[in-house]
Amino acid sequence: MHILVTNDDGILSPGLLALAKAMHGLGRVTVLAPDRNWTASGHVKTLERPLRVREAVLFDGSPGLSTDGAPSDCVALAMLGVLPDPIDMVVSGVNPGENVGHDVTYSGTVTAAMEAAISGLPGVAVSLQLPSTPTRMLDFSAAAQIARRVVRQVIGSGMKAGTLLNVNVPYRPLEEINGIRVTRQGLRIYRDELVRRFDPRNRPYYWIGGEAPGGVVEEGTDWGALAEGYVSVTPLQLDLTAHDQLDQLRSWKWD
Repeated sequence: MHILVTNDDGILSPGLLALAKAMHGLGRVTVLAPDRNWTASGHVKTLERPLRVREAVLFDGSPGLSTDGAPSDCVALAMLGVLPDPIDMVVSGVNPGENVGHDVTYSGTVTAAMEAAISGLPGVAVSLQLPSTPTRMLDFSAAAQIARRVVRQVIGSGMKAGTLLNVNVPYRPLEEINGIRVTRQGLRIYRDELVRRFDPRNRPYYWIGGEAPGGVVEEGTDWGALAEGYVSVTPLQLDLTAHDQLDQLRSWKWD
């Protein structure tokens, strides 16, 4: 079992290091991650410029690889032959901040796992809920151990082709996590605001700001599980077709 570990926060992210260390013992581990932060980058495939891959060193001194591409580029590069040996699975994270509901369309963490699913490999994305009280140093140890449990299950049981797992871990010590729930996507509530400012030449520029997003606490959803202190494991599929709308659209008079 050859496991590729990647993320969207960059090769020096402490969450990446915690995840890579947790994967050891489950198989051979290779780290290939972006050389900078790609948070909220979505699903990117770089086609209009060359990509560079360089040797890198993680904070614990272990070797890795970095690229100037996006998280999904990391997976594509690995699968297309940058690594001498084929990979069998992709694990992405640990992201500092939950990825629930519609976040999955923005998240580079999730779309790296999605790139694996596109190629027919198992993909697991792991994110850690931010604590209610801000802290300079996040503790990724519980999320890394949960990721190990999930990946071990995937290795043992397999996954349907074209699917991935989106794992969200509450910010608690491992012994205080209530368990693991299999969930569906919940409803994310965004509070985005447009901030308009002016540069020294009086030309306007914009930030997308606003308060941190929330969510609807509903039983059976990813956000609901986190609110109750449970790990959320949500299976996602590549087929985005609204199947319940097919018959209605076919009844329209298109001519």
